[in-house]
Amino acid sequence: MTSNAHFKSLVDEATERYRDAGRYAWHFAKGKLGRDPVFHFLLEQGVLPRRGRLLDLGCGQGVLISLLQVASQRLASGGWPADWPPPPDELEMRGVELRADRVKSARLALGGEIMITQGDVRDVDLPPSSAIAILDVLLYLDTDEQRALLERCARALEGGGVLLLREADAAGGAAFVVTHWAERIACWVRGQFKQRLLYRTGADWTALLTSLGFSVSVQPMSTGTPFSNVLFIATRAP
Repeated sequence: MTSNAHFKSLVDEATERYRDAGRYAWHFAKGKLGRDPVFHFLLEQGVLPRRGRLLDLGCGQGVLISLLQVASQRLASGGWPADWPPPPDELEMRGVELRADRVKSARLALGGEIMITQGDVRDVDLPPSSAIAILDVLLYLDTDEQRALLERCARALEGGGVLLLREADAAGGAAFVVTHWAERIACWVRGQFKQRLLYRTGADWTALLTSLGFSVSVQPMSTGTPFSNVLFIATRAP
């Protein structure tokens, strides 16, 4: 099985869990996992630790957690490709999400063994963790709130732990304009007409993370899309 075929089969299995959550939840999960390059990258590159605790802040419907669960099961059954690094298989996973409808969908899809907390990432407790994912969330916070949350993540991460931060690069030119307006339209569709969106340049994100004691690797994360997204892999000092 080719790399793309293997990943598609993981997406199909991870998406199937959302059938009971309704048609919208199922279609959203399928589109998000299948089209957003960050999920393929995280598995193919083995970015996440195999054990410990993962916090997914602003987890939405929990699609990342669903994909990681399926990957772990695939590894246990002997169906994991030899040329891919092993996925997390002893990783306790928790999600935090503000919207009640998304929390409900995540709980229906993921089952009772995964803790999905309804709460605001700005003040929710962050337990000691090996990895923290914040994908497309900080744009909704102001500058002080962004820094405060990242400071709390730095304190919560164990030595050598990894923070995965994905945001749009405000220096991304035309691609950033597309990203900004796509997000603005999505806010309008959700009825969030007054939602502020705050972006930084990739250089600004790197400087902020470095100032908090992280070593940072930057990966463009827009392959196959018209957007200017970037993944910052920030590692806490041992």
